[in-house]
Amino acid sequence: MNQRTTVGLVAFLALCAGIVGALYIAPPSVESQPEYFQRYPEPRAISPFTLTSHEGDVFDNSSLKGQWSLLFVGYTFCPDICPTTMAELSGIYPELKALSRVEPIRVVFVSVDPNRDSITRLSEYVSYFNEEFIAVTGEHKALFPFVRNLGMMYAIAESTDNPNYLVDHSASVVLVDPEARVIGRFKPKREPGKLSISDSQQILADMPIIISKQ
Repeated sequence: MNQRTTVGLVAFLALCAGIVGALYIAPPSVESQPEYFQRYPEPRAISPFTLTSHEGDVFDNSSLKGQWSLLFVGYTFCPDICPTTMAELSGIYPELKALSRVEPIRVVFVSVDPNRDSITRLSEYVSYFNEEFIAVTGEHKALFPFVRNLGMMYAIAESTDNPNYLVDHSASVVLVDPEARVIGRFKPKREPGKLSISDSQQILADMPIIISKQ
């Protein structure tokens, strides 16, 4: 056997060994998984609802179809968590929009304070943060079951006779898929001395993975 044949045989055997190693020895690749997103065990269908948008239009189940919706529950008189969360979402919105060209991503602010949050006030509020954001509200008989469907809660803990009353509410950002199903949420970070809000960078990190798996 000449030297050229020997070198060729060695190279062929090395190639075979590499293929065998790749198939049987190397560990299987692990698909990327969202790191921060809390996915519900099963997607949740949202019971029929009817609210009103900041433009005075009907907002119902059909309004959530054909898009990804990041929903946040709050109220315009909220002194801290709401404006901070809205500002954070506005900061990452250009990047979120670029993630999905087929099914757009929308941010929906759900006001649970219809007593003070008129359509005009809601329009001014969301426009301050982003002209493309949507704000919705309605009577409590429509709001409460809708918010509960999202896996969230709210409660007015004091008399509304006080013009500066506060509303307790969940601080998570809920994700609804293009089929109008609740699939999970981004829970707020809890750190001593800091506001408990959902981290916008965590949302931005996980959304491409979530969209790619849908």
